[in-house]
Amino acid sequence: MDPNNHTYSQYALVREMLETADVVRKFDPQCSARFAETVEKKQKLFLTGEGSSRIFPAKRAIYHAMKEAFPYPVTTEGATQALEYALDEYAVFGASNSGKTKEVIRLFKSLKESRHQAFYGLTANENTPLEELALETHILQCGKEDAVAATKSVIEQGLFYDSLFHHLQNKKMTGLKELADHLELAMKADVDPAIVYMLKNADVLYFAGRNTGVAEELTLKTNEITRKKSDFLEGTYALHGIEEVMDKNEVVVIIDPFESEEEKFQTCLADGVGMKIVAISSRQTRFPTLVINSENLYKEYIELAAGWNLLVETGIALGINLDKPVRARKVGNEFTTD
Repeated sequence: MDPNNHTYSQYALVREMLETADVVRKFDPQCSARFAETVEKKQKLFLTGEGSSRIFPAKRAIYHAMKEAFPYPVTTEGATQALEYALDEYAVFGASNSGKTKEVIRLFKSLKESRHQAFYGLTANENTPLEELALETHILQCGKEDAVAATKSVIEQGLFYDSLFHHLQNKKMTGLKELADHLELAMKADVDPAIVYMLKNADVLYFAGRNTGVAEELTLKTNEITRKKSDFLEGTYALHGIEEVMDKNEVVVIIDPFESEEEKFQTCLADGVGMKIVAISSRQTRFPTLVINSENLYKEYIELAAGWNLLVETGIALGINLDKPVRARKVGNEFTTD
């Protein structure tokens, strides 16, 4: 993505992606401090929302909670299914950029009626139904998004949970300036035209990798940005039967491949199916690779930004208006008072 080239800068989507670096630089880790005491009392965290407001922020949080032996259980689910859960022992965070997401509002109404003691909102807008219902609400500082696809808000939601975890572990959140610099580099990196050609001509784009929210979020962004069908293949799921229905005209994008599994991806999918494989990684893999500097605590943010870069280049190559999907809406299922 070249911010100085009108081909890119004409789109709100691209401008908002590129604004993400400054969102990170300006992020105040103290913003979540007031919620930490309640979480410590509850000892359990439930992170909900719909689409982009849940996929990356919540799943990255869970991944790091498991990886770093975080002292409190952290889980996630969509807000409608969460209506069936016993959440009394959880501190519940509901993320909705609009503050009007029907599923989240419905859940929070239920929590309020049951006199739940700890349910909180995370939104980019003030004076919303979510803020009215939640016991407390944090308003994101990233500003309004005009593009349908959420980008900078997704990163700030992730940072909010990140900062909350730091408070709960009595740790200082550092390295945000470095993260911002690496995000910028990942978004502006030159993408090999051969990779863009593969993605442009693919019938289906699969995204594979760890269940950190990155590959799954890019699967959703593929629909919104390139208008192509896509699927998320968690971990090494791509090697366990789905090859039966894969086709040589499809492409798999692997996020940070497990080095021990690269050969199997090669033999099973590239050789066996005849399909093409692309990687986003901090190292050069055996596949065409967008190499990024992501060897740090915040690597998933950088991987996501690199994936945005791939999708924008693909959308541009397809001649798509990145800001105007035909059917997708900014608020997928909006709460109304009717």
